[in-house]
Amino acid sequence: MLPARSEGLFVTLEGGEGAGKSTQLKALANRARVLGIETVTSREPGGTPLGESLRNILLNANDSEVDHRAELLVFAASRAQHLAELVRPALERGALVICDRFSDSTIAYQQYGRGLDPDIVATSIELATDGLKPDLTILLDVESHVSRERTTLSDDYLERAGIEFHERVHAGFVSLAASDPDRWIVIDGAIAPDEITELAWNQISKYLDQAT
Repeated sequence: MLPARSEGLFVTLEGGEGAGKSTQLKALANRARVLGIETVTSREPGGTPLGESLRNILLNANDSEVDHRAELLVFAASRAQHLAELVRPALERGALVICDRFSDSTIAYQQYGRGLDPDIVATSIELATDGLKPDLTILLDVESHVSRERTTLSDDYLERAGIEFHERVHAGFVSLAASDPDRWIVIDGAIAPDEITELAWNQISKYLDQAT
């Protein structure tokens, strides 16, 4: 059993390809560090040496050579290591952890996008997280056709998936956000990056104020 959480704040950024999560991850971390807040940033899949190796193997694969169940389990393996090695220790220290993607991406991509059984997806998430959920999840909401325009280089096989797949993923994120409005904040990913940062930081600040 993994150790219980402590006083840290766990924030995740979610959204489709090209939503601007990486940009906001850096901007929000800079805001926090200027205020003297210990801040740990990471991404999924990845975040640890093992996770980054799994990420490279999976996302550089040919489009047709990865079984959808194998994809699910690789993400779960990366997440389990990520939590054990990086996220939980940081939360136990009381740090602010901001992560580019977490388990909600698994639901959006593997359940809604790939069509895997919800029970199987939920089991893989529970195994990897031992029940850990973000305190706050910020959805950068960008329509699928805009995401496609922003990812014309097609860096990995998920980005190269068809528009129908990405529309299902987008619908998954919208449904998840609507189902848990206490945890999710939805921000229009098409507005200026500085505006997004301001809106997102205002939400994070509320949680930080509550913690103190």
